[in-house]
Amino acid sequence: MASPLSPCSLTPPAAFPGRLGWLRRRPFAGLQGAALLGLAILIWGANWPVMKAGLEHITPIWFAATRFALGGLCLFALQLATGSLRLPRRGDLPLVASVGLLQMLAFTVLGTLAMTEIPAGRSAVLAYTTPLWVTPAAILLFGERFGLRQAGGTLLGLAGVALLLNPLALDWRDVAVLKANLMLLAASLCWAVCILHLRRRRGASSAYHLAPWQMLVATLPLLVLARVVEGPYSGDGSPAFWQVALFVGPVATAFCFCAVNAASMRLPATAMASAMLGVPVVGLALSVLLLGEALTSALLAGVCAILGGIALVSLPARRG
Repeated sequence: MASPLSPCSLTPPAAFPGRLGWLRRRPFAGLQGAALLGLAILIWGANWPVMKAGLEHITPIWFAATRFALGGLCLFALQLATGSLRLPRRGDLPLVASVGLLQMLAFTVLGTLAMTEIPAGRSAVLAYTTPLWVTPAAILLFGERFGLRQAGGTLLGLAGVALLLNPLALDWRDVAVLKANLMLLAASLCWAVCILHLRRRRGASSAYHLAPWQMLVATLPLLVLARVVEGPYSGDGSPAFWQVALFVGPVATAFCFCAVNAASMRLPATAMASAMLGVPVVGLALSVLLLGEALTSALLAGVCAILGGIALVSLPARRG
């Protein structure tokens, strides 16, 4: 599945000038940021069918543990080599716990468990419904105000979820498949809770410096959970397994985190939010092309409604 490390978990620049003027003044920075972000989106989208294929070689919880163990080791090695490794400060600890346990551990475990029962493309779309839960939660819990566009986007996105879960598109008699779909919605809800926490609390260190520690916080409980639930390590050690493991760990987790972190320093936050809609689109398209998953009319309609709703919710209102 795609990495849960998104611009939502990064520390954005303090302020951005208008998009066009900023890009005119820093054209090369804008192009570099766009290239890095585009590459990360392609990799994260491809990660969904890759993860689905990887589940043929390892059980889901061990898979999640392997992913963050390899990704964390890469970031620890990189920071040691560059002399940038540092311990989290006391003010960082809530963010380390929140991202490590909710955005990494819970999101990934629920997603990998769900993909043992349902297609990767459908999983990518449902997992990225996170902004739809952030908006109403921010209104109810924090009294944040949103305009008609955000409200309409939430309703449109929820209508898309309803299309994907309606009894005509999903056999409700298949309890395992129904539970898998609900797991993905629960995964996106965990991510939403983490985003709300990040909105209300700032750490003393940068996201780049906290990332390996967050992956460590995710990895240690995952190792224990995998041993208790699934028994001894289940990876079959085949060449196909290691190809998948090296892709989802060092590439889709460690590299993509660094790429998006760098892109967030070069691109406006609105551009980052809009571009992230490409992840489920790429994931769905590659799952159809590479894994032969069916693209039904209900799935296509639900995807369009969800992505349209997320776009409306994510983009801020224009200023006068």
